[in-house]
Amino acid sequence: MDCFDQVLNVSEESINYYRKNGHVRIDNVCEASEIEFSRHAINSAVQDRKSQLALKPLEERDTYGKAFLQIMNLWPDYPDVAKFVMAKRFASVAAKLLGVSKVRIYHDQALYKEPYGGLTPWHQDQYYWPLETDKILTMWMPLIDVTETMGTLNFASGTGNVGYLGDIPISDESEKMLSDMCQKQGFEIVNHGGMNAGDATFHSGWCLHGAKENQSNVMREAMTVIWYADETEIITDPDPQERWNKGRRDDMTRWLPDRQPGQMADGKLNPLIDPFN
Repeated sequence: MDCFDQVLNVSEESINYYRKNGHVRIDNVCEASEIEFSRHAINSAVQDRKSQLALKPLEERDTYGKAFLQIMNLWPDYPDVAKFVMAKRFASVAAKLLGVSKVRIYHDQALYKEPYGGLTPWHQDQYYWPLETDKILTMWMPLIDVTETMGTLNFASGTGNVGYLGDIPISDESEKMLSDMCQKQGFEIVNHGGMNAGDATFHSGWCLHGAKENQSNVMREAMTVIWYADETEIITDPDPQERWNKGRRDDMTRWLPDRQPGQMADGKLNPLIDPFN
C-alpha cells in the first residue's frame, strides 16, 4: 500500500494538546521515502508559478511581501502535487484532531520564506475564510530540515478558542495589536523548534500565529494544506458586516466560485477526503 493511503496513528496526548492549545507538532507525518519526491514536485510547480509573478527585489516589498512567497492551490494543475495534497495519511491526522470522520480540502499553499526574508506578522487564518465552522485547521510541513532561526511558526497557545477578533488582516498593525493582546492576556508563545523534512505542525483556524525572520541564507521551503469538516456551510449573506470582510469575499470568489453564501461548502475546488475508507 502506498504510504500516502495509510492512516497515521495520532496519540490521545497529541489530540488533547491540540484541542487545548490550538496547535500541535507531530513528527514524521510524511515518510522519508515520500518527502524528497514530493519536495521535487512542489518545487517544480512553485518555480512554474513563480515565473508568472512580477516579484520586486526583497528590499522593495512591503511587510507581507517580505514574509514569504505564497503560491496557492497547486493541486488542480500538478498531478504529483495533488498526490501529496490528497493524501489520506495527512487527512487522517486532520480528521482525528478535529474529531470528524471526513474532511474537505479548502486549498493548499506553498509558503517559501526567502533567505533573510522578513517576519510573518501575527494573524488568524480564519479571518479570511467564509466558513461557518470551528472545525478547520492547517498543516504546515517543511520540505527540508529547518531550524527555528529559519522562521518556524510561533503560536499563541489557547487562542484557538478566541473566535473572530475583528477586522485585523495580516499587516504591521496586526503584528503590534495581536502581540500586545497576547502579552496583556498572558497567552503563552510556543515555537516547536527545529523540524525535519516531513514533520508538521497543525493549527486551528482561530489560533494566533506568526513567524520570525529567516536569518539564514537558505530558502525555508514549507507546504501547507487546509482541511475543514465535511458538511460545513458557507457563512450566510447578509450576515453581520464585520464577518463579510474583504478577505472573506475574495476567498469566496477564489475557492468557492460555484457556491453561494449559506450553501454547503462542497464545490468543485473542495474535494472530499474520507481517510478511514
